[in-house]
Amino acid sequence: MPVVTQLRLRRARLRRLSRRPVTSPSPTVPLSSARGRWIVLATVLGSTLSLLDGTVVTIALPDIGTELGADVSGLQWTVTGYTLTLAAFVLLGGSLGDRVGRRRIFVLGTIWFAVASVACGLAPNVEFLVLARVVQGIGAALVTPGSLAILSASIDPKDRGAAIGLWSGFGGIGSAVGPLLGGWLVEIAGWRSIFLLNVPLAVAVVVVAVRHVPETRDPETSGRLDVPGAAVVALALAALTYGAIDGRWPIIAIGLVGMAVFVVVERRTAHPLVPPSLFSSRVFVAANIVTFAAYAALGGVFFLLLLQLQVALGYSALAAGTATLPITAALLLLSARAGALAGRIGPRLPMTVGPLMAAVGLVLMVRIEPGSTYVGAVLPAVVVFGVGLSLLVAPLTAAVIGAAPASHAGTASAVNNAVARTAQLLSVAAIPGIVGISGQLDPAQFSSGFRAAMLICAAMLTLAGALAAVSIRTPRPTGRTPMHCDVSGPPVTDGR
Repeated sequence: MPVVTQLRLRRARLRRLSRRPVTSPSPTVPLSSARGRWIVLATVLGSTLSLLDGTVVTIALPDIGTELGADVSGLQWTVTGYTLTLAAFVLLGGSLGDRVGRRRIFVLGTIWFAVASVACGLAPNVEFLVLARVVQGIGAALVTPGSLAILSASIDPKDRGAAIGLWSGFGGIGSAVGPLLGGWLVEIAGWRSIFLLNVPLAVAVVVVAVRHVPETRDPETSGRLDVPGAAVVALALAALTYGAIDGRWPIIAIGLVGMAVFVVVERRTAHPLVPPSLFSSRVFVAANIVTFAAYAALGGVFFLLLLQLQVALGYSALAAGTATLPITAALLLLSARAGALAGRIGPRLPMTVGPLMAAVGLVLMVRIEPGSTYVGAVLPAVVVFGVGLSLLVAPLTAAVIGAAPASHAGTASAVNNAVARTAQLLSVAAIPGIVGISGQLDPAQFSSGFRAAMLICAAMLTLAGALAAVSIRTPRPTGRTPMHCDVSGPPVTDGR
């Protein structure tokens, strides 16, 4: 072969190699460095994109129902259509990121999300809106696991507890500030503007990620994607959601059978969406059980509280969003501190106290009814609830990530997100029917159901706190690659 030809082939091979994602752990950077701050910003903006959308949409539900003629079932589907595909495909999104590059999937999902948001903003009827929300959820499923996986793979282990606290805190703020921002947008520009808001935010995410976020992936991942597993879990969750919203027990039974089939598929496939090794950690299993109980409660609260303020108390969209500002303030002030505290003393205490305090806040919400004042009923409830939520979120996230192998960072994040979204999905689908909220939005009927729903959600948070108290333990070193910090103490070489 001529020398010139050999040189050309060598240069072409080097170019191909330079385009590949990093196949080994890239050097981590301190949180205090410029690049560390950019990485945190990218991951916070990305997670906020999906979290903000959920709460912003909730504040606009009464206006959506009025303009599009949707009843309670249509409003439930507007929320659960998005959560359904997010919960169903977030595992696939995490697996894709581990295989082909976390930053690449993160950016792709952001663009997908933005395009679907435009479709939501142009929806002519509730059926089209629900369909667009389903598509939007797929984009969120690509973004959500990548944000935390990028953070945990790129930040110095000794700073990772604080970084996760910032990620959880600002992500929670994005979720909590949604009602205020959404209320303001609904009043000045209509409900469609809340979806179009996602476009400039998505542009910012893509620019920051492309310029500042390093590419990482799992070098040990191989084989085909578990598409059958993803399809089975999506169909099972769809059946559970449809059955819960419409009260069709045979459909619910089909959904439960589908979940059992998913477990069988995952056990038999060579390359499962959920590696069985993840569940060898008792802390990982326990933290995900706590996640399910806690986020089922949170799903019901954030869906019903804003509706209660508007439907039963007569608040405007902006006033209802403003009423929840104490939750935002608590998350802003306390989340990073709670993450750092979990790094020093372990996650068990904050994961126990947080849900119990939030449950007290929900018991106080029972007093929110037609004729009650903001200072006398609403303010004490949201303050106590916000403080409890702030104590819970960052330590819970850190416990999950701290108990998973570094090579499965994206998948571990995706599993926890799937658990949280599934809990919220089933909660929003089932609780309104359980407490008698159905048909058109009637103030008296809604207020009665709201009080019962808050007691149900308080019970679930109490269960979450009790489970954390008895099941969360300090993870022990296992000799794994240093990719994460031990959330229960000083950094260790194994990362857990």
